[in-house]
Amino acid sequence: MDGPHGLAVEARDFGLRGPRGWVFRGVRVEAEPGALIAVEGPSGSGRTCLLLALTGRMRPTGGTAVVGGLRLPRQMPALRRTSALAHVPGVTDLEPSLTVAEHLRERALLQRRFGDSVRGLLLPRAERAAKARLLTDAALEAAGLDLETLPKGPRTAVRDLERTEALRLSIALALIGRPRLLGVDDADLKLSAAERGEIWSLLASVAASGTTVVAVCSEAPADAVTVSTGPDTEADDDTESDGPGTDDDATKEDADALAEAGRA
Repeated sequence: MDGPHGLAVEARDFGLRGPRGWVFRGVRVEAEPGALIAVEGPSGSGRTCLLLALTGRMRPTGGTAVVGGLRLPRQMPALRRTSALAHVPGVTDLEPSLTVAEHLRERALLQRRFGDSVRGLLLPRAERAAKARLLTDAALEAAGLDLETLPKGPRTAVRDLERTEALRLSIALALIGRPRLLGVDDADLKLSAAERGEIWSLLASVAASGTTVVAVCSEAPADAVTVSTGPDTEADDDTESDGPGTDDDATKEDADALAEAGRA
């Protein structure tokens, strides 16, 4: 897949503070366009919120961040137009009862209606359909998802997919819009060592094609730009009540954040 040029990511003392305290703070990252960025940390440490903030879906409250020349939070809407999310619970959930083909058709329709230029919308129906097929085929190839290998081919329901197949489908759906920045949540969740290797190879391939990738994980691969949200993350001194809070508080902040991102 010949992807567009990715977005450079630069953040300094980046943070997000909610009603219950800091979700994450003191985050620093510098990555070139087309990099593979791994957001590493334990569950409840604000990894998903950081992913959403770096893709323009959540408003940060501390530090600075520039993604592809767009300054956050002022230019969040522009960043949302050039980025996409995959595998984010509560935001990009797949419908278990729908088939793979139905998900792909729905995503292609949304892309045609809301993602195309005015010139694209004026194309004859046959040309629009052909363009949608090309985008879908390219996205499936980039995500490494061969529909013919599925139990019922394109008619396979999502509930019948293996975990890695569902992850690849979510990534393919995101890539249909040809984003310059792709955010993937829980990239290694409940995967075997071999499956983790497959997914990291996939994400590295997407990054090598030119799309910057930000992926949440519990353990980053050696060749990624690693950003930590764990307890060793640097942070400015603050009052005692402003600390990161308990795991329960962080989980509640994540839930609130996902609801907000879903509305966005």
